[in-house]
Amino acid sequence: MQMEAGLAERSHRSRVPLSLFWRTFFLLGLLLFGSILAWLQTLRALEFEPRAIQTAQQIASLVNLSRAALIHSDSINRVSLIKTMKEQEGVRIVPREPGDRFEPFDTDALSQRIAQELQSRLGPDTVVANSVNQEVGLWVGFTIEKDHYWMLTDRARFNRTTGRTWLIWLMTAGALSLAGAALIARFINRPLKQLSFAASRVRDGDFEASSLDETVATSEIRAVNIGFNRMTQMLAKIEQDRAVMLAGISHDLRTPLARLRLETELSVVDLEAQANMVADIAQLDAIIGKFLDYARPGIVNLSPVSLREVFDTCLYSTRHRTDMRVNLDVAEDLTVLADAVELGRVITNLLENAARYGKSVESDVAMVDIAAKAHDHWVLLRVRDHGNGVSNEQLATLTTPFYRGEAARTAANGAGLGLAIVEKTVSRMGGTFVLSNAASGGLAANIQLQRAPRT
Repeated sequence: MQMEAGLAERSHRSRVPLSLFWRTFFLLGLLLFGSILAWLQTLRALEFEPRAIQTAQQIASLVNLSRAALIHSDSINRVSLIKTMKEQEGVRIVPREPGDRFEPFDTDALSQRIAQELQSRLGPDTVVANSVNQEVGLWVGFTIEKDHYWMLTDRARFNRTTGRTWLIWLMTAGALSLAGAALIARFINRPLKQLSFAASRVRDGDFEASSLDETVATSEIRAVNIGFNRMTQMLAKIEQDRAVMLAGISHDLRTPLARLRLETELSVVDLEAQANMVADIAQLDAIIGKFLDYARPGIVNLSPVSLREVFDTCLYSTRHRTDMRVNLDVAEDLTVLADAVELGRVITNLLENAARYGKSVESDVAMVDIAAKAHDHWVLLRVRDHGNGVSNEQLATLTTPFYRGEAARTAANGAGLGLAIVEKTVSRMGGTFVLSNAASGGLAANIQLQRAPRT
């Protein structure tokens, strides 16, 4: 549980809350949506006055035509005319009685502007109503030679654009704007995404896969890509030179060390002195081996590896050791994506570190607990000793190359590369490595590796 908590805490700290793509997308979407709202209000404001005047003109023309037709028709033809206007034009003319009850026209700005325009065109006694005697419609009261009439027509002929129409238009424009914002954000962030991927490849030591396109059209991006590629090439050369130098020095040192060991065993008579000198030479040879491991190239080929088989191989050489006891809890069918040789080197380094620095004060024996279990697409591995552990301040620096912790964990001599090699190797295999102090004492090495897909 502590291993999972440590890995989850580390992943939580490293997780970015909002990617650059979504940040750019939301900002562009907000800008475009705000612009749409501004244009919408502008169009509505520009539409308001012309629509009011146009609607008033249409109603006034209809009233004037009706008035003229009624004035110039005799009483016999007037009835026929009124009937024809109702059937063909949807306009009804009825006498206006003093007891008629009517509901005033709408109180919104456009309706009031239409009413004012009608009064200015038809006269101040013109009445505009929504209903007369509870009959709904567009009613206009006018006079013909002192006789008062109502003209009823369908108000849908003069209605302005409804809110639903504006809403549909706004939703359509908003959807198109969001789609455009997504395309623009993707286009803008594509070079940054490529740069981020290339930087992650450089971090993992894969310099060949970190090359960026130097022929892009944008001059600023092209300059950044060229500079990044030159930097990558320089880092690759430095890494290669460092590896060659370490390997060469280590190889050249091993030959005289082998001769020294042979001469010591043949020429030194004192057996105790001979044993001490051989032990010192063996320790120097082991340190040289650490340099070779650390200088090894950073590219590994991942394949399904049985975790239990790797542990069995690594623990075979410790079966006769009296200074270390190992408790293994790893399922037989647990497989990870790794390099078997590199993973074995990781486990060997961890066992060596536990044997050196994790011995119990009471028994002078290193008790090592090894556990592994699958969690989603990952395998969580824990190697824990029961020693004194280290201070929390030193946990982050234990994986620094050539760093060696406090005296409680440095009883043996070494190059200070063991945990650095573990972290570097685990990172090359796409995993994570975290050190923590166990709750009941001792140091715990927590490794997260990719789980091999089941076939």
